[in-house]
Amino acid sequence: MNAHDDDSTASRAAGRLDAARPDEASRSTAGPAGAPTATDGPPAADGPDGRDPDEQDADGPDEDARTPIPAPAPEPVPAPGGPAAPPSGIAALAAPYQVGAVLALVVVAVAACVHLGMVFLHVTPSNTVNRQHAEAVDGWIYPEFEQNWKLFAPNPLQQNIAVQVRAEVGTADGGTRTTGWYDLSAEDGRAIDGNLLPSHTQQNELRRAWDFYGAAHDADNRPVGLRGALAEQYLRRIVVLRLERGDPGGAVGAGGVLERVQVRSRTSNVPPPPWSNEKAPGRPAYRTLPWWTVPAGETRGGQR
Repeated sequence: MNAHDDDSTASRAAGRLDAARPDEASRSTAGPAGAPTATDGPPAADGPDGRDPDEQDADGPDEDARTPIPAPAPEPVPAPGGPAAPPSGIAALAAPYQVGAVLALVVVAVAACVHLGMVFLHVTPSNTVNRQHAEAVDGWIYPEFEQNWKLFAPNPLQQNIAVQVRAEVGTADGGTRTTGWYDLSAEDGRAIDGNLLPSHTQQNELRRAWDFYGAAHDADNRPVGLRGALAEQYLRRIVVLRLERGDPGGAVGAGGVLERVQVRSRTSNVPPPPWSNEKAPGRPAYRTLPWWTVPAGETRGGQR
């Protein structure tokens, strides 16, 4: 075989290869889905989401693969009602006035604590502390802040006690006359009735003066202890002032002179309720004190 025959044989083999290529291309195209083709070369690596990087470039980056963008900081919201309100109360005062206000509050707080402590020592049963400081406690409590527990006692007071007084008056012609009985407790009751804010004097002055006298004297009106004379003087001055401040002209009258007074109490029992088996005397009981001479300095409005 010569060289020319070799060239012819090679040419025929090349023609057979060229005729077979379309079929191979067709088979490559018609192969299973996703299989690589002969012209594509080696399969490209997939992207993070499993898609072809070319498709990602065409469609843009996947939303899940994007870097999260921080949310913008919220804008400050203005306070309702515009600008902040100016300071009020003590904070609105100047520095010297703030100091004065704080000192005043401290004084009030200390006074309140002292008062509560004194009242506590007054109402507690007898003990070492209130016996040791009895003089200081009594000086603070009496007479304005006196306390008692009769309303809350197991057997509360069931009597009405009225304090009455009459007077012996010297007249202008040299004679004397005796007035009738003046019910001073009834006068206090009329002053309190309908009064939304009755005074401590209207409510308690006369009642406490009578209780003070009864505690400082025995059943025969003899003084018990050193406070007997003081209790008598206190009660006498109160009734003299009441007589002087009575109706126009008072119990004394024009030209008269108050010489002596006499005090008595009228005690009547409160009727028990219908469902109670208690029995109370129906007639009032009286306790009449001796006549007291009125010193000249105690007439016409008290001691001078």
